[in-house]
Amino acid sequence: MILMALDHASFLIARVHPGEFWGVPLPVYRESLAFVTRFVSHFCAPGFFFLMGTGMVLFAASRRHYQWTDRRIMRHFLLRGLILIIMQFVIENAAWLLGSLSGPVPVVTIPGGGDMLLLHFGVLYGLGASMIVWALALRFNTGIVLTISAIAILATQVFTPSPENASLLYPPLLRALLIPGRTGILQAYYPLIPWLGFCGLGVTFGRALRNDRSRTFRVATIAAMASLVLFGVLRLANGFGNFHPVQRGWIGFLNVTKYPPSLTFTFLTLGLNLLLLSLFEKNRQQLQRWGKPLMTYGKTALFFYIVHIYLYALIGFIFPGRTSFTVMYPIWLLGLILLYPLCRWYGNFKRRIAPDSVWRFF
Repeated sequence: MILMALDHASFLIARVHPGEFWGVPLPVYRESLAFVTRFVSHFCAPGFFFLMGTGMVLFAASRRHYQWTDRRIMRHFLLRGLILIIMQFVIENAAWLLGSLSGPVPVVTIPGGGDMLLLHFGVLYGLGASMIVWALALRFNTGIVLTISAIAILATQVFTPSPENASLLYPPLLRALLIPGRTGILQAYYPLIPWLGFCGLGVTFGRALRNDRSRTFRVATIAAMASLVLFGVLRLANGFGNFHPVQRGWIGFLNVTKYPPSLTFTFLTLGLNLLLLSLFEKNRQQLQRWGKPLMTYGKTALFFYIVHIYLYALIGFIFPGRTSFTVMYPIWLLGLILLYPLCRWYGNFKRRIAPDSVWRFF
């Protein structure tokens, strides 16, 4: 959550936000801090989708304890997914519009083209659509879940168009399902299929956790190392698995395509996310002592997500021009400090409400 907030503070206050889209040149970084600021945020979206899949499994198990039927659990996820999509267009997009009114919008080159932007398909759309799909498929056995996830990840690599087609205005449905970019009034960053596999892998992880927690984290550590090795192999091969040729230097090696996630992006981010999860598991007691603020943000993820965009957008009015990273970083930390009591209040509110309360959708 805090790394995502850093990325959005960069957009709304420093007015710097590279976009790693297929078919158009990758961003060029003239300083290491600019690259690192962007790079650390790459692990957020894959983590969100992966952990949402895990959370769906754990949520379903907890609600069965309250005698919820499978049909009721599925209905809950379908409605919650729909609410996330509605929030994308009604609440989140308005926050980005507010941010654009406070100063110059970062220039991001994306495939396709259009004039006035009215519909932005961002991460809440991708999460909501993935939740709807896995709500319908949550009763499938683990083999089928893994197969669907692998197909979605590989299909993204295989069926993403070649660079010479980047200027084509693909149909809106294709944008929403597979090909990031712009078509007229519609802009898609997080289509369904490219991110569906991350969530499915999370479903598999959640099921394994419920069966054998210790073994799951041992396997996760091995899988993480294997993912990082595959990342290195594909980058060195500089062929399949990369939407862009590998550039020189360590920045060029780590500068991977996010929209849609290339195989190298997938292996890199999943590998490090799994390592972090294993590290947190090994240090669970210490985390509960010194990591309470982090856990407070994480337990109120959707609340944090919406409020932090509005907060940084409003702060952006104080800095109507571009600022340096040395100015942006303290403002980012200040925003986290301001968000902490709000998230703590909302977390306490969530704990007081009934399991079947409508507020549980948020």
